[in-house]
Parts: sequence; C-alpha cells; structure tokens
Amino acid sequence: MQSTTVVRKSSLGSPPLAPLKTDVPPKGTLRLSPRGRKSPLSPLAAHLRRSKPDEPIIGSDNVSPDLSFFDQGVIQGSTGSGYSRLNQNRHNFSNLELGPGTNLRAAANQHFRRCIITGLRKVQPEESEACILLTEALQARRKYMSDNPNVDDDIKYTVTKAKDFRNTIEPDYIQPSCPNERKFPEKSKHKFEMVKGVFQAWNEVEGKGQSKRFKAIPVEVYFEDLIELMEIISHGPCKTFCYNRLRVLEARFQLHLLLNDHLELLQQKDVSHRDFYNVRKIDNHVHHSACMNQKHLLRFIKSTVKKHPCDIVSKKDGKERTLAQLFDDLKLTPYDLSIDTLNMRAEKTFHRFDKFNTKYNPIGQPLLREVFLKQNNYIKGRYLARLTRQVFDDLENNKYQFAEYRISIYGRKKDEWQTLAAWVVDNKLWSKNVCWMIQVPRLYKLWKKLGKVSTFEEMLDNIFRPLFQATVNPGAYPKLSVFLEQVVAFDSVDDESQRERGYYDEMPLAHEWSNPENPPYSMWSYYMYANISVLNKLRKSKEMNTFTYRPHAGEAGDIEHLAATFLVANSINHGILLYHSPVLQYLYYLAQIGLSISPLSNNLLFCKYEDNPFPRFFRRGLNVTLSTDDPLMIHVTKEPLVEEYSVAAQVWKLTSTDLCEIARNSVLQSGFHPKFKTYWVGERYWVPGTLGNDVARTNVPDIRLQYRYELLNEEKAYIEFAKKSAEKQLGLEQDKTVHLQVLPPKIQLPAAKQVSTETCKKSLESVDVDQTLETSQKLEEKRVELNGK
Repeated sequence: MQSTTVVRKSSLGSPPLAPLKTDVPPKGTLRLSPRGRKSPLSPLAAHLRRSKPDEPIIGSDNVSPDLSFFDQGVIQGSTGSGYSRLNQNRHNFSNLELGPGTNLRAAANQHFRRCIITGLRKVQPEESEACILLTEALQARRKYMSDNPNVDDDIKYTVTKAKDFRNTIEPDYIQPSCPNERKFPEKSKHKFEMVKGVFQAWNEVEGKGQSKRFKAIPVEVYFEDLIELMEIISHGPCKTFCYNRLRVLEARFQLHLLLNDHLELLQQKDVSHRDFYNVRKIDNHVHHSACMNQKHLLRFIKSTVKKHPCDIVSKKDGKERTLAQLFDDLKLTPYDLSIDTLNMRAEKTFHRFDKFNTKYNPIGQPLLREVFLKQNNYIKGRYLARLTRQVFDDLENNKYQFAEYRISIYGRKKDEWQTLAAWVVDNKLWSKNVCWMIQVPRLYKLWKKLGKVSTFEEMLDNIFRPLFQATVNPGAYPKLSVFLEQVVAFDSVDDESQRERGYYDEMPLAHEWSNPENPPYSMWSYYMYANISVLNKLRKSKEMNTFTYRPHAGEAGDIEHLAATFLVANSINHGILLYHSPVLQYLYYLAQIGLSISPLSNNLLFCKYEDNPFPRFFRRGLNVTLSTDDPLMIHVTKEPLVEEYSVAAQVWKLTSTDLCEIARNSVLQSGFHPKFKTYWVGERYWVPGTLGNDVARTNVPDIRLQYRYELLNEEKAYIEFAKKSAEKQLGLEQDKTVHLQVLPPKIQLPAAKQVSTETCKKSLESVDVDQTLETSQKLEEKRVELNGK
C-alpha cells in the first residue's frame, strides 16, 4: 500500500495541525474525513470545501470540467492497518477537551464526520442524457420564477445587535392604520387591460406614448414547456438516474445520523433557552373556516346562544329570524350541544372529498355554517370575526406559533374583494402572529351552471381586476388597499381527484372557454400564475408588497398537476404524489421547492398515515414542513400544530434536531416580513447552509445544515459535470463526422471555354465509377462505426 502524508488544516482559519503519516486506503472504500483535511482521493470534496457556502454550483464557471467525481456504486468498507491507524489518530470532535471557553459550534462544524464515496469511473451515456434533461427542466423553472418578482428578495433587514442574543430587540409589529387615518398615494398613470385571460399593464407618460408593458410569459410557451417536462418525467434513463440518486441521498442521511447525531445533540445543549417548544413554528397550510378545534367552536356557539339569543341572524321569505328561533326550529338547546352533536369530525371520508366538505356544517346544517363560519352573511360575519379574534389571542399568548390563514375569493362577482376587505378592516382582524392568504376554489363549472359567469376569462376578471384597480388608485379603494398589505400569497383549491380531460393542442384559451366543464388544473395554474406575475410587476414598480403563488397540488389526481406547479409555483401544499415520480421528486429536491404536508389530513382522505412519504422526503433532503390543514375536523387539542409535530415525532421517531429543522423550513416557506425572518432564523436567512442560520434562534445545529448544503451542492455539481462531459463528447463526435464526410473525386473538365462533346466523353471514360462508389461506401461504414463507438 502506498504511503502518503495527510496535511491536517483547519478550514476556519486556525493554525495547521501536525502532519500525520498514514496509508492511502484502496479505491472504492468509505473514507470518513473531518472538514478541512485535504483528501487525495476526493478532488470534488476538496473543491466544495474551498467553495463559499453561498457560491452557486450549477451553471457556475468555478466548476472545473476535469474534476474527479465520486463513484456512484456500492460503498465498501476497509479494515486495512493503514485505514485503522487513520481512524485511531484522527483529530476528531470526540477527542477535543471541551472546557468552559470552547467554541462548541466552531469545533462541531470543523470536525463532524463526513461520508465520501470514492472511486473514479466514466459517466455513462444514459446518465449524461438524464443530466442534460434535468438541467433543461431546472432552466425552465428558473425562467418562470425570474418573471415573477418578489419584493421581499430586495429587502435586507438587520436586527438591532447586542452582546447577548437574549437582549436583542425584536422587531416591532406595526398594526395597519385605519383607512380614514392615513394618506394614500395619488393615482398613478398606469393603465391595464385583460388580453385573452391575462392582464397587461403599462405606464402612460405624457408626450411619449406607451412605455414598456408588463406582460406574462405567453400561454403557448407555457404548454410547450409543460409538454417537454412531461416527456422528461416519462424518460426511462432519467427515471432510473433520479431513483438511484434519491436512494443514495436517503442512505447517506442514515449514515450521517449514525456518525453525528450525538454531535448535533451536544450543539443543541450548548444553546441557552432554545428548544422545540420556543422556536418559531408556522402553520403554512390551514383554512380559516376550520382554524379552531371542535371544543372551541362548541363553547363559542353555546356562549353566543345564551348571551345573544335575540340577535337577528337570517332572513327567510322576507321574515327575519333570531338566533333563538333558529335553534328552536332545530329543536335544540345549548345544553343539548356536544362534540358528537356537532358531528364535524372527519370520519369515514377516505377518498370521499365531497363527504369531507359536508363536515364544515355544524350539526349537518348549512344554515349554521353560514351564520357562524361565513363572513358574507346577513350579520356581515360578526360571529366569525369574534371567533377569529379568539383564535388570534390564543396564538399571541403562545408567542412561538404562527399561522397563514386562507380565506376564499370565489370569482363569481367583482364586489367580493370589497366585502372581504371591509370585514377584515372593520373588525381589525390582524395580528403579529397571522398572515392572510387568498384561496381561489376551482368552481368555474358551478358558476357557469348557475349563470354567474359566461366564460373562464370573466371569472378571472372578477378575481384580478379589483386588485389592479386598488394598485393603480389606492385612495379609491382604501379598505382593499389596507387589506392587501396583509396578504402574502394566493392558493388554488378543490378536489384534485376529479377526472380531467386532456386537451393540449386543441384546448381553447380562457377567453374562448365557454364549456360547462371545468378547465384542467394545468390551465388554472398558468392563468393564476400569469396574472399574479403581472400584478407583482406593477406593484413592485410602485414599491408595494407582492404575492407568491402557493397552490394545493399532488394530494390526488394526475402527476401533471405537480409538473405544472414545478414550473410556476413558489411552493405547494401536500405534494405526496411526488413519491410516484422519481424524476419530479428529484427536481423538487434540486430546486428546493417547499412542500407543506399535512399527514393527519392525508390520513383521512387519500393516504394512510403509515404510507405517507413525508419521512422519506425529509431524509432525502426535500424542503418539507408540517401543517394542520383543517384543525376543526382533524385535531383535538388547543395547539393543533404541536399536535401534528407530536404525532409525527412518535410515529416516525423524529429527533429534536429533525423537529427544529422542519420548523425552520416552515419559517422560510412563509410569507412573513423579512425583518421577522431575520430575527427568527438569522441575519442572512436567505443564504443556504450555515451562513444563513443562527443556532441560538432556530436550535438547528450547523452540522445538520452544513450536511444538507454539501449534499445538495454535490448533486448539482455532478449533474453539471455529466452535462459538460456529454457536450464535450458530442462535440468530438461532430468533429469526426465532419472530417469523414468526404465527397467522391471531382471530374476535372478542360479549362477551355468551349468544350466539345468528344472531350467530355473522354473525361467521363477516364473516371472509374465503380471504384469511386466503393470508396464512398467504405468511408460511410467507417463513419458509422466511429459514431457508434
């Protein structure tokens, strides 16, 4: 065995350690190397360790085309004497003397154990082909994301510093002022119009005509990209490559836990005050109408009936009815009410989304739902506002739990926005623990049947025109303008399991869609994204807040739903069907698209808890978090989000580090203001890896985040390397093909201006045609043989 010298050098700027004489283990062995130690077997690992954590890998000029990459085969162990001596003499974390002044965080980052798979081999043609296709898919998504601006990306906020984090000042939450007490900007010169289902906006400058228009990517380009993405998803070599890479990621995470879980725990213990209960956790996916538990709703109904029996709550056939009369018609008293009487727990609803929706009705009565759980009713949502304020108070008392509540805009008429905004503003329904999201149910089929809309374009116009009006002239729509400042995202909801007809080429556009059928999910996704994109460009030009697109996708239905959201969505809710598509799952991992999964909700509808892919997604490194969806029908405790985390921890044996990492993901996926994310996560929370994390705020060890960051960069670097190798090989083959395209010998005619017929005959007779054809045939066979090689 060849002897060599390993230089032990710290990557954190500390003096080099003494050289250690050892033996090089054979190729194909598993080498556990502390960070900063130069490994002669792994040039890629050395390159990644020299790279800065925020340095882009894929598409970067810093990636050398001649790097030696890890073998993708089976990991083998080694028991050689030299390898044993290396393990015995390694200056690792367990040998450190941890005194009172030891920087545990720096020591752990430098010395935690890494698994490096060595052994060089040539990239296979199928792998190169798969990597080229994956790169094309990622570039397509990057095109749509760059065309949808987010004003939060430009905000750099720094918290007020102090010597001790416990004394750091938390950013103040400024409550929105009443519309009558504030001055709105004057009406701008922007104009807008809807063109084939998508709004366009521009700024008219006097004497200069129309300036550049704010437009979205055309629908034809979107469907071309979607069709190409569906081809990539079904590509055989691509499926094999992605499936193997996902299995490697999962296996390496298990090895990471075996080697470093005790180091992660030590780093957590070194953090004062923080544990799972007092790190910020955000419920990214919860519907406002079901945000309370059944016991809370039951107490509220009983209390309201006792204290306000004479409230007029409905009007039927021109006759008003009080709350007491309503319960008399139902032959019920407050004493008769119980959890069983409400009958709102989702039971026996597996694969029955329609039956699940009926559980929103207390005691099975739609009228009670309208009175207590609707904001656009006869009493203008007074009861729902009181109930909502109680839920807000519970969150504020908890301090460390937050929520993004979804409230519906249906698109059946244009005044829905004004009604909703007036309900929120008049009742002052805002809190530092809550952000609002707008969910749009895909109910075109119902509104068409009822005669509310005539085309799909008209429904889109009802949804988005009021937003453009309030953006251009905020003073004319004061309540809506104030409410939009509290909105962070849009959602698209409905039953995904409904059958859809495939259209593509012959599919009519929004302005032509007058069919009684519902447009397919892919069409909904484009028109929601396109209008949000143009609206964001307009609002960003006026320095207003912008919105993200975070729809429901992948709970049921066709895999095409997840392909559409891969292109246009910032993050999604559910996404459990990614388990059935290794290509899409790997793409979601590479792009780090957020997945807000609700296992308890899935358990009641489409996926049993033990079959939920959440733990596998988490081990593989996807950007996943836990959410509640509908606490009213599912959860039984006062803290439904903690209940969701508790069940997941018990069933899937999640550690404290796992739970805190999932909670950190929920903050990053949320739409809360960057100043709060800075305080909750770290001053550079948008930077991947350890530079974007403050363990004193998140309780997530830097070891875990550094491991995630390095693995993601390795995957991107390998894809880029395989892609460049394929392009280089393709270039060589093209050069060979050009040189082998030899033409038959030319017939040399006399140089005279007038050539006689006899001279031409003699020239033709001098050419051996058979020999020329034989030579050409041999050259063609040689070219085919070389191209095959």
